[in-house]
Amino acid sequence: MTKTIILASNNQGKIAEFNHLLSPLGYDIKPQGEFNVEDAVEDGLTFIENAILKARHACSQTGLASLADDSGLEVDYLNGAPGIYSARFAGEHGNNLANNELLLKKLNGVPTHERTARFHCVLAYMKHKDDPTPIVVHGTWEGRILESIEGEQGFGYDPVFFVPECGCSAASLPKEVKNAISHRSQALAQLLTYLTPKVPF
Repeated sequence: MTKTIILASNNQGKIAEFNHLLSPLGYDIKPQGEFNVEDAVEDGLTFIENAILKARHACSQTGLASLADDSGLEVDYLNGAPGIYSARFAGEHGNNLANNELLLKKLNGVPTHERTARFHCVLAYMKHKDDPTPIVVHGTWEGRILESIEGEQGFGYDPVFFVPECGCSAASLPKEVKNAISHRSQALAQLLTYLTPKVPF
């Protein structure tokens, strides 16, 4: 029997990734937009706070279990920015090109060894809006910021995020490779340990 989980997002890239990893376990991930749920007000100060806010909002609006992803990029040279403001770094929410161009501008002339960065992904899963014990997991992906945009895959900051173990940008990786090593896949691997049906003794 398939169980529906509402994803507190309408990001098509995230929806595809979650369905790819969770559908084999019998979960059907539906974007909140299919249920006419508007975005929650993200006024938390951390990825964890915002993930829980979004999951609770989706639960309260649909009455269904919900999963929220709050993720972003932390750049050491910029003291952690863009951080929780990653999606709207350049002002307009979700303008990937503008966000990448602003990041490259802020790091113009910064030497390679000072361009260290990492992606964070916090997932919050709530069975219902009053769930007192939401499942919260956190994955990270280490890399550095390139000096120019490279690659055409992925989304967000993938074109400027260099993955040392692969020798290329995240946007140059095949989807299967990215899904195996990304911050989101690491967080999902942790989440799966909670969502996988337990075999009774």
